[in-house]
Amino acid sequence: KMTQQMRDLQLAQARKPPGPSSPNAAKRLYRNLSGKFRVNYTSFDEGSLVGRGEKEKLRKSYLFQSNAALFEAVELQDLDRVQELLKQYSPEELDLNTPNSEGLLPLDIAIMTNNAPIARALLQAGAKESPHFVSLESRSLHLSTLVREAEQRVNELTAQVVNEAPNADCSEKEKQLKAWEWRFRLYKRMKAGFEHARVPDAPTNVHLSVASSSSVQVTFLEPLSVNSAVVTKYKVEWSCSPTFSPPLGEATIDKLKNLHFTIQGLVSGTAYYVRVSAYNMKGWGPPQASVPPCAIPSNWREYDGRAPRRRGQAEALDHLLGQVKTVHQHCVCHEPCKNQPQSRKHSVSKSLKHLFHPGSKFLKTLKRGLYLTAIFYKDDNILVTHEDQIPVVEIDDTYSCLLMQDFLWFTKVSCMWDEILWLRQCVTVSQSSCSCILQTRFKMLLAISQMQGLLGIQDLGQVFFEPVKDKQGNILIVTLKEVKTNQTFESVRWVPICKLQTSRKSVSSPEEPTALDTLLISIQDKLAYHQRSSHALSPGLYLGYLKLCSAVDQIRVLVPEQLPNILCHVKIRSNPNISREEWEWLQKMASVEEPVPAEPEADTSQNSLFHELQVAIKELMTLVNIPLQEAKDFRLYSQEVLDFGDQVSFLLLLPPSDDVCTAPGQNNPYTPRSGFLTLPLQIFELGEER
Repeated sequence: KMTQQMRDLQLAQARKPPGPSSPNAAKRLYRNLSGKFRVNYTSFDEGSLVGRGEKEKLRKSYLFQSNAALFEAVELQDLDRVQELLKQYSPEELDLNTPNSEGLLPLDIAIMTNNAPIARALLQAGAKESPHFVSLESRSLHLSTLVREAEQRVNELTAQVVNEAPNADCSEKEKQLKAWEWRFRLYKRMKAGFEHARVPDAPTNVHLSVASSSSVQVTFLEPLSVNSAVVTKYKVEWSCSPTFSPPLGEATIDKLKNLHFTIQGLVSGTAYYVRVSAYNMKGWGPPQASVPPCAIPSNWREYDGRAPRRRGQAEALDHLLGQVKTVHQHCVCHEPCKNQPQSRKHSVSKSLKHLFHPGSKFLKTLKRGLYLTAIFYKDDNILVTHEDQIPVVEIDDTYSCLLMQDFLWFTKVSCMWDEILWLRQCVTVSQSSCSCILQTRFKMLLAISQMQGLLGIQDLGQVFFEPVKDKQGNILIVTLKEVKTNQTFESVRWVPICKLQTSRKSVSSPEEPTALDTLLISIQDKLAYHQRSSHALSPGLYLGYLKLCSAVDQIRVLVPEQLPNILCHVKIRSNPNISREEWEWLQKMASVEEPVPAEPEADTSQNSLFHELQVAIKELMTLVNIPLQEAKDFRLYSQEVLDFGDQVSFLLLLPPSDDVCTAPGQNNPYTPRSGFLTLPLQIFELGEER
């Protein structure tokens, strides 16, 4: 019995010397008593513990203290302390779901004292209710027993304190009495909270959407009522009948960090009805039907049976490359290289030593010509040669005007860093020709091989979207690569970027900086671009804005600086799937002649998409600085939804046909605000593929 445990603890406490008296003495004693109730705690002699066993026992003791601290924080309704402990320790370290000797968990105490903020914090951390409470009657009986035994113990200790003369034992019993009085009040508050609670109201904002051809997703919010007890779980039910007779299935959601659920394994083309109900310690509340009331699993491709655009493309390209290699195996250009071993990939730690080898061919200064530089960075450090120079090799000392076609060809080569030797062998046979283009591209391949050999690294990274030029006729093609390994490299000099910028002695004037000086000044911007271009969008459906501008030798596309591998965009919703019904509605909307199509029927997925698009278009027009009244002349691209994997999809918003691409010299009255840049279209396509 609990009362017998209390008596044993009382005798143990009586043997200890009296502690200092203070207003918090009762709380400290209560904390000590509570801790001993919760686990079978055995004291130990620290001097007898050695080695691993001692560390393990000390660790368990430390975790026990954190568990006791969590119970104390919940009982004292200290939200800040509870959040601090949940952040500092894992649920396993806190024994978050292990009942104490009283059969209670931290979540039980929080919900029965109706402390909603603490209960929500515990639920988001994965807390559960005690499994001992299998019914309302068992919970009520358990609380009544705790209250009765605590009251009995208070009466016993009160009589002892009144009847005994003041001494050390009496002082200790007074502390125990205060602790039990606190416990008695806590249990009564928990019992009253349980008795006055009622079942929860129905969840709110229950929204149903089509997630794929075989699934639907339901999202919802917690009930609005503040008078009922804290909701600890939800139930999602689905059926082919609006009366849910018979039901097809149900699922319980007890992880409440995100209130949504995807129902998988459904039949395409069949309507499914969904409802959601909430649960608290008093039981299940009434269900709430979804809006719309039903959904039919489908995908927009079912409208015309269209296959995914990218299905099998990567495999087809690999197969094509293999065929080309097979044809070239017996080519004359490969004869001298048949006995050469394949270019091996040196380890980063070994290869980077070449940066400091006395015989390296990195350039210190630039003459008039075309050069390749490779920037490797790690955190705020950059890799430099033994002379504190960014690695630079020469491509062509007679090439003073880089054609955009050559640069774009180089960016495509960057997708095949491992195939440079093979490409060189293929181009060699053309060296006798008079083509300047082939001569330049062969020199580019030689420079890449030289950089790879000196660094000992095949992958030189991503090409920056434009070369760096100066007025002296120097042109730098820049590659960027982040080194994420924590491996320590011998004889390798990682220099802080700020130190390299301040210590470099410029040989040019501020009015006419050399290409290397320009690179060093703008290096943080280039590193930021490189990092942002690898970021991915969160799952969802987006509205993208396609805006092009043409020049003499290229077409450029408008992109946001924060995500330069994606078109300007705003998020429509978190569900990336467009259902067949939604796509049919979009097709009808695209075909009507009226500038404002009729609004779809209420409580349908089409109606939800209609309002979501209205909000997204307004937000997008504001983002790209176009007056909203101009949007009436814009149109949605209705040929397809752009799918980027299974989790991200795009609808495209197009300007009027005459304004999709701005010609050279054409006036654009609506210039986007800061935060945008224009990339060559081919660079954008490569970035999107990455």
